[in-house]
Amino acid sequence: MSAPLLVLGESLIDIVDRTGEEPVEHVGGSPANVAVGLARLGHEVELATWFGRDERGDRVRAHLERDGVSLAPGSDGAERTSTALARLDETGAADYEFDITCDLPDLAGRAPRLVHTGSISAVLEPAAARTARLLDAVAGTATVTYDPNARPAIMGSAAEARERVEALVARSDVVKVSDEDVAWLAPGEPVADVARAWLALGPAVVVVTRGGEGSEAYAADGLAVSVPAPRTTVVDTVGAGDSFMGGIIDALVRADLVGADRRERLRAVDAGTLRGVLERAAAIAAITVSRAGANPPTAAELE
Repeated sequence: MSAPLLVLGESLIDIVDRTGEEPVEHVGGSPANVAVGLARLGHEVELATWFGRDERGDRVRAHLERDGVSLAPGSDGAERTSTALARLDETGAADYEFDITCDLPDLAGRAPRLVHTGSISAVLEPAAARTARLLDAVAGTATVTYDPNARPAIMGSAAEARERVEALVARSDVVKVSDEDVAWLAPGEPVADVARAWLALGPAVVVVTRGGEGSEAYAADGLAVSVPAPRTTVVDTVGAGDSFMGGIIDALVRADLVGADRRERLRAVDAGTLRGVLERAAAIAAITVSRAGANPPTAAELE
């Protein structure tokens, strides 16, 4: 049996506050959402995360385990479970306010074929240092994927965040970033220029998502492809980027491009394969935005 996919990072409670309605709580957190999305697509997934042994933490655990996500031992070591208040405007776009603590359990001895990380815990201590050490330790076995998923309200200044983000970009094989994240991290710089600058740091592929305008991927050999976003009715955008990220990983696994021994094949990826990765990820994200909250599709729904 192949090693499970390993996801690192926060799980929390999203408190969704929509204008004119009572707030509703959902289990969220970018890495947790990615783990759930992968599990629903049929992958064996382990999540190393950080939540409390409280009522909200019980809901986090139940949600993850119900979808088949394995929790790394020690993931329930937080004093309290973190929250993210998501205020939605009339278009369904979210603005976040966080109450969060970031750490990770001990992950010594892991040899996964893929590690994904991103968002808050990848850049906030003490989780950030643990994340960097683990990525260095698994470079010989694993493909590393990363989504900065920037949260300006909690990540400090853009300049400081960019330095931390680019240190993780340099440790990654595949990076997914939104055009909004690029606009905050690199104000005034063309998105394509930032993507190519990040490729020079080491990744094989950098994917840029542009919401309803579609997505594009840049590869280390100069290749660039783009795909439009599927037509759908948007209920809200909560979890859309996480679903897209999970779709990228799913497509890489399906294309047999995961694992350190596939690194050179990934760096030589052709246009057709890369376009297929974007199309699958876009289809998955389109289903997620068509319903409330971070609720990615199952494999059956997708097919």
